[in-house]
Amino acid sequence: MPQAAEQQHQTQSQLEELNTALSSGTFVPVRRMLNGLKPADIADLIESSPPKTRSVLWQLVDSEKEGEILGELNEEIQSEFLSKLDTDQVVALTDGLDSDDIADILQQLPTVIRNQVLNAMSVQDRHRVKRVLDYDEDTAGGLMDTDTITVRPRFTLDVVLRYLRRHEELPAMTDSLFVVNSKDEFVGVLPISKVLTSDTNITVREVMDTSAEAIPATMPDNEVASLFEKNDWVSAPVIDHRGKLLGRITIDDVVDVIIEDADHSLLSMAGLDEEEDTFAPALKTAPRRAVWLGVNMFTVFIAASVIKQFEATIEQIVALAILMPIVPSMGGIAGSQSLTLVIRGMAIGQIGKNNAYWLMMRELVVGSINGFLFAIVVGLVAYAVFGDFRLGIIIGAAMVINLITAALSGALLPIVLKQMNIDPALAGGVILTTITDVVGFFSFLGLATYFYL
Repeated sequence: MPQAAEQQHQTQSQLEELNTALSSGTFVPVRRMLNGLKPADIADLIESSPPKTRSVLWQLVDSEKEGEILGELNEEIQSEFLSKLDTDQVVALTDGLDSDDIADILQQLPTVIRNQVLNAMSVQDRHRVKRVLDYDEDTAGGLMDTDTITVRPRFTLDVVLRYLRRHEELPAMTDSLFVVNSKDEFVGVLPISKVLTSDTNITVREVMDTSAEAIPATMPDNEVASLFEKNDWVSAPVIDHRGKLLGRITIDDVVDVIIEDADHSLLSMAGLDEEEDTFAPALKTAPRRAVWLGVNMFTVFIAASVIKQFEATIEQIVALAILMPIVPSMGGIAGSQSLTLVIRGMAIGQIGKNNAYWLMMRELVVGSINGFLFAIVVGLVAYAVFGDFRLGIIIGAAMVINLITAALSGALLPIVLKQMNIDPALAGGVILTTITDVVGFFSFLGLATYFYL
C-alpha cells in the first residue's frame, strides 16, 4: 500500500475510534485520542460534527493546538469559537502561528477586539501581522506570510550557509532564499539546491536567478493560483508597488485558494456561500437559502406569465401541455453546458476580449447542430405518438430556437455579468433558466398558436 494511502487509512481508523469513544461518553480516552491526531484531522472532525458535539471536542483540545486547529476551520466555525474567547485567550491562541494565519483569525474579530489583540503582541509580531492586514484577504498581500529568509548579493555561499545554520529550523517549504539589496528591494532568488551544490567561495550574485517573477501584493489570489499552477512554484516572493520585499506565498496557501474557488463555483450555482456550514442549525440555514429561492420564484412567475398568454391554445390542444416541458428543459441543459464551460475558462484565465467572440460563434454552431439534431428526434417522436405532422414541425422548430438561444446566452452571460461586477457563478444560473424557460415556452406555444388558431 502506498505511504499516502496508508496514512489516510490510519487517520480514518483513528477518527472512527474517536467517534465510538465519544458516543460512549468516556471523555478521558477521547481527549487522549483527539490530541493524538494532526490539527487538520481534528479540524475535519469538528467540521463533520453537529454543533453540540463541536463544543465538547473544542473543550477537549489541548490549548497549544488550538491556534493551528482554528486556522484549518472554515470562517463560520472560526467566528463561532472566537466569539467565546477574550483578548488574552486569543493572544495565547495565536502565539507561534504564521503571520498570515494570525491575520486570517483576526479578520474574524470585531475591530475593538482585534486592536486589543494587536496591542498585546510584541512590536515585531504586531508589525508583521499589520503588514498582512493592510491588504484585502483575497489578494497576494492578504495571503502572504512575512516569515522569510533574505540574503544580499555580495555575500559568499559560505556566509549564507553559516547564516542558515544559526536558525533552529527554516520556515516551512523554503525551497529558495530571497535576494534583496540594501533598500530591501527584491532582486532575485537563490535556490537552496544552488547553495548546497555550488562552490562555497562564490558570491550569491553569481548563482542567483534574476529572472524569477515577484508577485505584486495587490494581485487577486485567483491570479496568484494561476501563476503557481503555470510555473510549478513551491514558493514565491511578494513585493509592494516600490519593489520592496514584503513576504512570500507558499503552495499550501495556494491549494487553499484553489479549493475555496472550486467550492465557491460549485455552491454559488445553488445560491449558497462557500463558507456554508454543513451542520449549521436549521434556523440559520433556512433564511440563507430562502433568499435565492425567492429570486427563483420571481423568475418562475415570469415564465408562468408567458404560458398564461397562450391559455386558449393549450385548452384546445392537450398535446401541447404534454410536450411543453421538453423544450425549456433541453434549453436549460444546453445553456448550463455553455455557462459552466465559460465560467471555468474565465476562472483559469483562458477567456478574454480577444477570444470571447470566437467562443460565442463556436457555441452558436454547437447550439445549431444539436438544435437541428434533437429537433428531428423529438419531432419524429411527437408525430409517432400524436399522429400530427404539424406538431412535430412546431416542437422541432422551437427546439432549434431555444437551443441556439441557450448556447449563446450561456456563453455571453458570464462575460456580461463579470463586466457588471456580478458573480457569474452566483447569478448566471438563475438568469439562464429564466431565458431558456421564457424563450422555450414562447417559441413553442407561439408557433402552435400561429399554426393551429
